[in-house]
This record gives sequence, C-alpha cells and structure tokens, in this order.
Amino acid sequence: MLFNLSDRNQTICFRDFKVLYKLKAFTHHYSILFVSVPCAGAGGWSPLVSDRYQWLEVDLGRRTQITAVATQGRYGSSDWLTAYVLMFSDTGHNWRQHRQEDSLGAFPGNSNADTVVQYKLEQPVIARFLRLIPLDWNPTGRIGLRLEIYGCRYTSSVASFDGSSSLVYRLSVRASWTVMETISLKFKTLKNSGTLLHAEGQRDHSLTLVLEKGKLLLYHQQGTNHHSSLLVSLGSLLDDQHWHHVKLERLSTHLNLTVDKNTQQVHTPAELSHWHIHTLTVAAVQSHGLQKPILSNRNFHGCLENLLYSDINLIDLAKHSSPQGNVTFSCAEPVSVAVTFTDSHSFLQLPGLTSWSTGPVSVTLQFRTWNKAGLLLTFGLPQQDGSVFLYLSQARLRLQISKPGSGLNDGQWHYVELNFKHDHLSITVDKDEGATAHISISLPLTSDSQLFFGGKNTCIMYLFQGCMRLLTLDDQIVDLIKVQQRLLGNYSHLQIDMCGIIDRCSPSHCEHGGMCSQSWSTFHCNCSDSGYRGATCHSSIYEQSCEAYKHKGNTSGHYYIDVDGSGPIKPQLIYCNMTDDRTWMVIQHNNTELTRVQSSTERNQHFAYFDYSSEEEQLAAAISQSEHCEQELSYHCRKSRLFNTLDGAPFSWWVGGPGPGLIQTSWGGELSGSRQCACSLQDSCLDSSHYCNCDADYDQWTEDSGLLTHKETLPVRSLVLGDIHRPGSEAAYRVGPLRCHGDKNFWNAAFFDKETSYLHFPTFQGELNADISFLFKTTSSSGVFLENLGIRDFIRIELSSSMEVIFSFDVGNGPLEVRVKTSVPLNDSRWHRVRAERNVKEASLRVDNFPAATHEAPADGLVHLQLNSQLFIGTASRQKGFLGCIRSLQLNGVTLDLEERAKITPGVLPGCPGHCSSYGSLCQNEGRCEEKANGFSCNCGQSAYTGAFCHNEVSASFKSTTSITYILKEPFELSRNSSALPSSIYSDITLRGENISLSFSTNQSPALLLYVSSFYREYLILLINKHVIRNLSSPSVSPFFVFLSLHSESDGLDAELAGLASLGFTGCLSGVRFNSISPLKAALLHHDSPVIVTGPLVQSSCGSSSPANTYAAETTHSLSGTGQPGSVDPGQPLVNTIRRVIAVVIFVTLSALAVTARFMCSRKETYRNQEVKAAQPEDSNEFPFSGQPDSPSAASENQKEYFI
Repeated sequence: MLFNLSDRNQTICFRDFKVLYKLKAFTHHYSILFVSVPCAGAGGWSPLVSDRYQWLEVDLGRRTQITAVATQGRYGSSDWLTAYVLMFSDTGHNWRQHRQEDSLGAFPGNSNADTVVQYKLEQPVIARFLRLIPLDWNPTGRIGLRLEIYGCRYTSSVASFDGSSSLVYRLSVRASWTVMETISLKFKTLKNSGTLLHAEGQRDHSLTLVLEKGKLLLYHQQGTNHHSSLLVSLGSLLDDQHWHHVKLERLSTHLNLTVDKNTQQVHTPAELSHWHIHTLTVAAVQSHGLQKPILSNRNFHGCLENLLYSDINLIDLAKHSSPQGNVTFSCAEPVSVAVTFTDSHSFLQLPGLTSWSTGPVSVTLQFRTWNKAGLLLTFGLPQQDGSVFLYLSQARLRLQISKPGSGLNDGQWHYVELNFKHDHLSITVDKDEGATAHISISLPLTSDSQLFFGGKNTCIMYLFQGCMRLLTLDDQIVDLIKVQQRLLGNYSHLQIDMCGIIDRCSPSHCEHGGMCSQSWSTFHCNCSDSGYRGATCHSSIYEQSCEAYKHKGNTSGHYYIDVDGSGPIKPQLIYCNMTDDRTWMVIQHNNTELTRVQSSTERNQHFAYFDYSSEEEQLAAAISQSEHCEQELSYHCRKSRLFNTLDGAPFSWWVGGPGPGLIQTSWGGELSGSRQCACSLQDSCLDSSHYCNCDADYDQWTEDSGLLTHKETLPVRSLVLGDIHRPGSEAAYRVGPLRCHGDKNFWNAAFFDKETSYLHFPTFQGELNADISFLFKTTSSSGVFLENLGIRDFIRIELSSSMEVIFSFDVGNGPLEVRVKTSVPLNDSRWHRVRAERNVKEASLRVDNFPAATHEAPADGLVHLQLNSQLFIGTASRQKGFLGCIRSLQLNGVTLDLEERAKITPGVLPGCPGHCSSYGSLCQNEGRCEEKANGFSCNCGQSAYTGAFCHNEVSASFKSTTSITYILKEPFELSRNSSALPSSIYSDITLRGENISLSFSTNQSPALLLYVSSFYREYLILLINKHVIRNLSSPSVSPFFVFLSLHSESDGLDAELAGLASLGFTGCLSGVRFNSISPLKAALLHHDSPVIVTGPLVQSSCGSSSPANTYAAETTHSLSGTGQPGSVDPGQPLVNTIRRVIAVVIFVTLSALAVTARFMCSRKETYRNQEVKAAQPEDSNEFPFSGQPDSPSAASENQKEYFI
C-alpha cells in the first residue's frame, strides 16, 4: 500500500510498506492488528493537509470479524482526532459507513495525545478493508492518529451465481414432522430483482423468497393455482452490493423472516401447519412441479454465503456435486464506483471531450434518490450564451421543457441517457421500462464545455441529493477514482466510491399503521385515519376509558376507547352510559336478546356462541383496568334443568374468561364452580332440595337469573344447554352485554407531602419512543415530577416555575429542553395535565390545552435513550422534589400503580382528595359537586335537571285536565285562629324573596304558568298575556293549568285570576324550579314527594327539542327570575331567553328587558285586613287580558299588581 504521510514540518514521506498485523491470544479471543508507520519521528499518522478529505485505510489481508477499534493521538504532539467515521469494504471499493444505533453519528475521539479511547462495535463487522475518515481534530493541532483494530479470523462458504446458474437440493424424506425448519444465508447483489429460494413440499405447497426492487418478499403458492399470496415483505435497498443476513424460520403456528437486524412475524397458513420441505432450489425461478414462477426469467445474480438448512451447510454439499450452470465457489464482485451527493453544496465537475466539437455527444448515468426534486446535470452553451439543465421535478425528469419518466424518487437506480446529434436531442429514461423523448434543438458543445453533475448552479431551487454511478461520456466510463485523486475534473462535498443512501422507512418508525414517506434527510408519517398523532403516530387521539370522557364533560354515547393509549391495542368503538354516578362501558355481542330454544329429540344439546364487538386483547385490557365488571345471564325454563345434582355431570354450562375461556358451572351471582344459582344465595329457590329454580323440573315457566361479577370468568363466550330434548322441554336464554365501570388507572394517585419524598419504579424502557402523561395539582411553584438517569442519558419533567413546565432529556447528542409557558398559574391546587413525547424525529410537550411546544431531533444524531437507574417519581437527586399530588401516570400507555407503591413508602400517601376544585364546573343547573374517594359526583337534588352533570331537562307535555300541586312544610304548625298571632310573627315567617326558573313551549295565550300561595294569603302568579306576546298564532281552545301551592286551598283568589286559572295552560313545561323546589321533577321522578297530580302526566322530551309544525306557530321560552312580595326590582330580569318556533323551528332570542310577554302578579294581604279588601272596588275584569298596567281601577296599598 502507499500511504501519504507527513510530519509537523509538512515534509512528505512516500514509502511502500505493508500493514503489519499479529494475531495474539487475548482473554476475549480478540486479535489485535496495528499499523506501523516507518517514517522517522512521525509517531503516528498525520496527513500533509488537515481537512475532511483525508482518510487512513487498512487492508487486513482477508475478510475479518472486526469487534472494536481504539484510537490515540500522535506521540509527543498536539495532534489528535476528536471525531471520526468508520467505513468498511470487502474489495477496497463500494464502501459502507458504519452506523451507530441506526443513525450516522460520528465516533467520539480523543481529548489528548496519550489516552487510548476504545469503541466496541455493537455488532461485529465482517470486512477486509477499514477506512477511518477524520471529522474533527484538536483546533490547536493537526490530524494525528495511532490506531488499533480488534477482531478475529472469519471463515465462510461462498457461491457466486451469474443469473443463469442454480443449485437444487432434494432433502431426505423424514419419517415424522419436525416442529421447526430453519433456512439462513447471506447474500449480496447489484441487481434489484431475482429469486433467492424456492422451497417445495408435499401437496404442491411452496414458499418462494424473492428480491424485488430491493425488497425481500416471501410468497406462498399452492398447486397449479397461478395466484400467489404475499406473506411478508421486509428490507429495502438490498441491491447495494453489501452482505445482508436472511433467516427464515417455519414453526407450527407462524413464520419468522429476519433481514439483517429486523424480524417480522406472520401467522402460518393452515395448509403449512404440518408441511415440510422436500426440494429446495437456490438462485433460480424454475419449479419442479406445475407451479408458475413468481418472477419470470429473473434468476438471482450475485453471491450467497453460509447457506444453511437447519444445521446443514448446503454450499459445502454443492462443492461435491454438479450445480446447474456456472456456479463458482468464490465471490466475483464487479467494481462499481458510486458517488454520493450529500447536501446542496455537492457537485461533480467533468471536462468535455475533444470529440464533441465535431461529432455526436452522449452522456449516460444512473441515479437513485428519495427527493422529488434535484438538479442532475448542467452544462453551458458558450456559443449561444445559454445553459442546459437536466433535473427532477415532482419525481419526473425534465430537460427544461421535457418531462419523460415518472416516480423517479423511489430509491431505485434509474438509467438516464442523453444523445445530441445534428441538432437533435433525445432523452431516455430506464431504457425498455421507461420512455424516450425527442426535441429538435441546437446544442453546440465543445471540448471546453464543462459538465456539472449535482449542484453548482443557483438557478434551480432544489439541488440533487442522492447517488450516481456508471457515468459515461461518449460510451467511456468516467474514472471516479481519478476524480477522487484530483486527477480529473473537480468536486465538492461528495462521498466517492460509496452510495450513502438510507431507507428511513425500512423499518418504518411510523407506528399504528401510519404511512411513511421520506426525503434524503428525513421521513414523514401520515397519521390520517390511524387514530393516532405525533411525528411517528405514537400518541392516541382517544381517551382510555369512558371515565376519562365523562370528566371532559361528555355525555352518554358511542366513543372510541384506546385502553392502552400509545400501546399496540387498537381503539374500539364502545357505548358509554353516563346517566348516573357510575360510568358504564358497554360492550355488545352478536346476541343480547332473549332467545328461545325449542325441544328436539334429534339433538341433545343447544350451542350458542357470542362474538363481541371488541377484539380479544381489547376485551382483556378493558376488563383488567375496570374496577367492576358484570354480565347478565338468565335462563328461562319449563321442564329444562340446569345442573340437576351437585355430583353428577351438569346438563348445562357456559364458557367464559380470557382467551378461549374455561368451563363455568355456576349461574348468575354464585361462586365459580359452585353449580348453584342466585336463588340459593337468597334461600329463595322453588324447591329447597335444589340449588336452582330450573332444577326443580316443574312443568311451568320459571327462571334462574343473575349477574356474573367475577372478572376472571368474563366475558361469556359460549353457552351449552343440555336438557332440551325431552318432550315438553322449553327454554330461553339471555346473555347481556358486558358492562364495566370504574377506571383503576384514571384515579390512581399519590400525595407527596415532603419535597424529599419520592417513589421508585423499574427503569423506564423507552429507547426509541417515549410518551409520558399524568395529572398534577400543587400549591408549590417548582419541583421535579419525575426523572430517570443513565450513565450519560437522562429524562426529566419538572415544574420550573408557577407558569412553566420543562421536559428535558439527553440521548447522547447533548441535553435538550422543551418548555411550555402558560398564561395562568399552575400552582392553584387544581388538576393540570402534562403530556410529553420523545421519538426519533422530535420531542413535544403539552400542558392542559395550551399550545404544544416541539423540538426537532438533530439530523443523523443518536436516537436510543439508554437508561440504567430506577425511575423516580419526585426526585432522589439534589434537585427540589415535588410537593403535591400526581395522578394517572402513564409511560408508553402503561399505568404505574402509584397507590400501591405509596402504601409502603414513607412520606407518600396513597390517593389524593379534592376533585371538585377542578371538576365542579361540570355540574350544571344548580347541581352540587360532591367529593368521592375516586373522583366526584354531581348531586342534582336541588336542581330541576337530572343526569350525571344535572344537564338533562325534566319536561312533560300537558293536557287541560292536569295540574300539579306541591305542598311545602311550614316553619311551624299554625293554629286555626291565626289572628291571635301578632303581625310581627307573620312578617318574620313570610318569604323575603323567590327564585323562579322554567322553560315552556305553547301556542296558548292567555295562560297561567305558575301560582304560589301561602298560609298568609300571599300569592305569586306567573301569566302569559296574548296582547303583549308578539307574533304568536291564535290561542288554543284547550287551556291547561299548572300551579304550585303553599296551601291546599287557594282561598281569597280574585275572580279574574280564578277565571284565568280555569283556562289553564296547553304546551310543554321543563326545568321548573321555585327556590330549591323542583315540582315537575318531583311529580315525574320522586313519587314519595308531597305532590298531588291531577289528570294525566307523562314525561316527554318536548323540552329539549321543539317539534316542527308547518300549520302552527309555537314559541318556546326560558324564564328565570326573582320576585319579592310587595316589590319587584325592575333591574332584575325575569326572562333569560325566548326561543320562537315558526314552521321548521326558527329560534329568535330576545333580551330580558324587551320581553313584555310575561308579567308577575304579586299580592300581599294579611289575615287582619280581609274586611278591608272586601270593601275595596274590584279590579277591572279586563286586567288579566288587557295588557294595560295603568288601569283606571286603582289598587289599594294592600293589593298591588306588577306588570313586567
């Protein structure tokens, strides 16, 4: 080899010498290889020029298994490397850069000239040549290096195939079927398609492993059927002339295909469950049966190494047989020099040929890229003062105005040929498979013309990033090695003699079915319709339980539930019943109706199978995280027994539990395996000698029903009924839906009462994707929520101030921080949600509903998060710990059980009370939030509404014969002769103010909505007057009257008001509330209330939606207000909104002051002044209907009317 060496004085030492290596016995069976530089005083390698175009290349003499490298600075100098990259090759060409953690990060170098820094390769590299390229060095010195390479000998069996050769193995027929068959090999090729293996077995079943467009595909084919089913696809860019490891494992239930470090599993087709190989064809497409080849006329062209069937080396066997075609047992590798354009500054400049001045011009090349746009070739036209650009745009090839070819950014090699001849230009793309375009144009090129491949021109927005190879000028291959040696043309920012393209979508980092697309430097995940979000489709957009939906203010309905968040279980559509304090998750199956079974003498048993709307893993997870699950199981029988006796075989049973389930012989509420029914628990069975009603075998209908509540036996999967064949036997069964309530994860909390308190858990496993979510509440302004440390890596989330949360981590590229600043304090003792995610693309942090903050990961940086200490909730380091509550802490979809750990940890208490401060606002319409051990509930006792959040209106449609009277209790019992009481007592017990709210819908006017009276002849009346309600239709002829009375008799009611009361009210009333009393709700739902209902009263939904009626106009009003006897505050509106419905429900909202459609007549009279009232002139009979507040009939001091 020839090394270019220099010392500090820039003197060049050229000397031919061989790389010396010795094999020594080390404890780890390593062999140490070292470079000896025989230049006096050099003390190591140091090139004349210190830049990134220098390298040190080592030829190990043969392919060697390299396990580690060690570097040291140049002896006695300031010259050392601080960063470098390693490249490997078998031939001295076609180099491959070593990748750390699936990225292209540099190796750390030295910090001085003396210390040895060793790097152990995660996976040994097998190569003959090693090239070390300096990236950075001591800024006060130069590039300087001493190098050691650790490894051991490598031996293998190799065969080379030229595209027409193959090997055929007929395997011995085994007497018995084997559980597993394994085929493994390594291959390398420059062709992107070809058949690697074709395995045939009995019954004409076959498996074929083919390389197609650089991907490895496994097909299954049966008999003469020409249709082949694709089982699995794996790998990408496998046509790079580097060795790739392949392993195929066939087991009884599944197949494993491994390509390099990636494994994919697929279930074995049923036909292959007991199938084994009897003929194996290597590198050929021909079949020895009647099957059609997968890839016609495409044999494998390349090299295979260590082809093993189980433990048999098939290449060694082939050496002693006669292979078909030209098979050689060495790897003859063609030299193909590629060049990589790494960034926008990359270009290759080549001079024109002397023949171009007089003859035709031809330029060809091959390229591959992921980018849709990029400049491929540029050359000037000096005689015409112009330029020609050949470039990609939208993955199509363009020559200014031409655009033949499409889809050219697929990462595959594409052939491009340009021919100029006699004012004619032709462009060909991909030869036979592509297209050719022609144009008449004069392009006078000369030997002075310069061709630029890639960049070097600012006229094109997107410059080329990708690989090129096989560049030819007039059918002469361009020697790119001369270009590398600066002997031909010029270049910048190129990687010569390698193609550095990377398939960032294989394996895909997009999770949960997200679609991966890529450019040269990054990839993108399309998460549409996946149910997940984020840069890698990692985080679920759905909640994990019905409980979580409820506490976001949702009501009953169907919701997608993702029980494990970012885990592998798919979201499921589930009905959430939130009508009461408990939130039920209802999972249906295919038959929840009562099903009758007729007796039959032809069959002894009836089988019923239940298919659930959720998949198996979804069911298991939903049951596991719920506090309680139940399922109704009922059996209606007539001369049809269940168990009969405790000793004999049961007639009937059911199967339940996870997976396939287990046979259960209890029925409805009894212990598992007891062979008893619910009636035995209650001691209520029809026949005391039996433990089930049906076992009494009566010739009459009876039943055994109950709830199955043992979660380990749920859900019910099948049912077997046995006693149905006797004459007269009849039966019916019902298996209800699976119902679960309570989310053990959602309320799992711990309280940290000291800043030094913490909980510890096993190390967080989130190497490539990590998502953390939790809720917290605190009064402290700072504290660490959680942290997990490694040797260098770490991850931490903390409250840095009362209005800022920080998510920080380090994966080896240096610490990164993502910050979210809020506009409100977070130390307000209310629950706040934190969601942090880190993946290979970015890190993100979200707090409550504030805008999320993101931080992109460094390009081609380290991506694996390597932690080795325990995970601490709170902090065990010297930083300030967290003081307060943490709840529902989940890491990658797995909930940490804070409560159980807190029970055994000093300074931490399980649970955390005080939820109403955060969720109390969900209780509507005067509902009162009440604390519970796990969560809260809304008490609707003082509300006119019902439901989980007191949000459901209670309404009814009224007819003219119906009225409601609610009798309130007096403060104390009054005597019959109330006149004996002093007037001051009456004054004290009189109500000082009333709060009234209701909604009504009617087409009647006038009408009486509400009437309230007391023992002291005080009354309050709410009226509708047709003369002041505008734009309404004619009044109904069927009036309706509803009143609320403090006394069962309405003595002393004026004649005109009594007449109005007789008209009543027709329409709909809802949400009726008088102070703390809800008379309509009490009449409909609480029958033990002091309510007297006259006439029919039926609950309806008329208050929530107004029916459309094209022939009538009806107005729906909402009214609320406060009234005081004897006075009305005109500034206090009685009316909130008026909704007017005309024809197809048109709503008009008016302000309270504009509503003259209602008035309240409030009258105050004392018992002592009854005779005075009788002597006063009567109010005008016109008053209730006239709408005139200034009636000529003046009201006395004891009788005041208010029109509002």
